[in-house]
Amino acid sequence: MKILVLHGPNLNLLGQREPEIYGSMTLADINQKLLNKAESLGVTVDIHQSNHEGELIDLIQQTDADGILINPGGYTHTSVAIRDAISGVGLPAVECHLSNIHAREPFRQHSYISPVCVGQVSGFGWRSYLLALEGLVHRVNE
Repeated sequence: MKILVLHGPNLNLLGQREPEIYGSMTLADINQKLLNKAESLGVTVDIHQSNHEGELIDLIQQTDADGILINPGGYTHTSVAIRDAISGVGLPAVECHLSNIHAREPFRQHSYISPVCVGQVSGFGWRSYLLALEGLVHRVNE
């Protein structure tokens, strides 16, 4: 099984951007934890980060993965196009966030992405990614 992992805009700044909200772990640290978790689950992960909406859409449309784990970052609240790409490929997807978006500013509480996902994990910091990966693998296996 192969899982496409997408990190959206500004996630390349993890570890330095608002650590009181997003934690001190870098994106490279999170990716290593994902690789370790994937190995323990017997799956592979194809990991990408982009600050560009179109690139994320291209990755979704061109994937040969069995499922998608996505932290859309700020595109969560703005991107109908990413929502449509996920819906269009018909793969199970899990939306993931480091912070609890439902407990933040009102504009961050709405997700265009979650209605086309099988689940959402938020609020557990870097562990949100591992929980999302585990949940997605179980869903794909069902």
